[in-house]
Amino acid sequence: MSSNVSTAKKKEPLFHVAKREGIPPFNATLIRIGSVVAALIVCAIVTMALTGENPIKVYATMIDGAFGTSRRIWNLLQSVAMLLCVSLAVTPAFKMRFWNIGAEGQVLMGGLATAGCMIILGKTNMPNWLLLLTMLVASVLAGAIWALIPAVFKATLETNETLFTLMMNYVGIQLVAYFSRVWENPKGSGSIGIINPETMKGWLPSIAGKQYLFNIIIVLALTVFMYVYLNYSKHGYEISVVGESQNTARYIGLNVKKVILRTMFLSGAVCGIAGFLLVSGTSQTITTETAGGRGFTAIMVSWLAKFDPFVMILTALLLSFLEAGAGQISTSFGLNKSFSDILTGIILFFIIGCEFFVNYEIKFNKSSKEVK
Repeated sequence: MSSNVSTAKKKEPLFHVAKREGIPPFNATLIRIGSVVAALIVCAIVTMALTGENPIKVYATMIDGAFGTSRRIWNLLQSVAMLLCVSLAVTPAFKMRFWNIGAEGQVLMGGLATAGCMIILGKTNMPNWLLLLTMLVASVLAGAIWALIPAVFKATLETNETLFTLMMNYVGIQLVAYFSRVWENPKGSGSIGIINPETMKGWLPSIAGKQYLFNIIIVLALTVFMYVYLNYSKHGYEISVVGESQNTARYIGLNVKKVILRTMFLSGAVCGIAGFLLVSGTSQTITTETAGGRGFTAIMVSWLAKFDPFVMILTALLLSFLEAGAGQISTSFGLNKSFSDILTGIILFFIIGCEFFVNYEIKFNKSSKEVK
């Protein structure tokens, strides 16, 4: 029996997965471009199979939905800017391996503080520039404090930050719903409505007649700041070390608790700025939908960009384009919104999946001979 066991034959697997030691940037780019082409081909097949529509016409409609008119282009740029702002906010925490899933609530808290200042202080004789400055400070502090709550528990009690920050979103949503009743206008509407429509107190001014240009400029400045902060500052270095290994960080003398609290304060503060821009510079009101799911989409933007703020501009543009184009498909062809979401999901699946082939390779065994 023992002789039979010792001579048992094993077959080599047909292939195995190995991590790449390094891949030239050109090859990585080719893989990503190939994934987009493959996604478009699959989407074309799905489109013809489910609707019978011409895929080229569908793709043309997507482009028209995002870039068809100057208004659509400005709306796209606004969407990119606000998604990018929230993505910048979560990036320091993610780079530190602190999974901040609470950006949605932090944005809402920043927006709620902004709306409160507009409603309460907008009735006074305070100059608009001073009111805007007060709103900005209030929104930054509101978002930062909301982010600090789970950070304190993580740093002191080792709680699960993913669940904690996620649950904080729902508390934030209910707070906004509560104050929507307190500040409702007109009475009985259940919503705040446009704040200070006659005086425009607390409204960010337009530049060259463009309402959203102020938002875009501020977010671009934040992008440059975040890039420099993460890559060239002492704090950015400490974030990287803590993200690699908290034990290593402690060994070299870093105060890990301090780094966690400081980084989450920054993350929440930038979310607060996003809330300020959405309320003061975009809608001039606040609802439970003000964040618009950006807190969750920002996770994908940051991850796809490998935490690089400048690359995030491209990933935010891609996701915003897909959203705008998908909406236009539904409108132009009279299709269910779910169909456009299917196309968007297929494209994102291929884009995310290609990162596997950038980081790993499939090696086929040269011989399929049996080994004793």
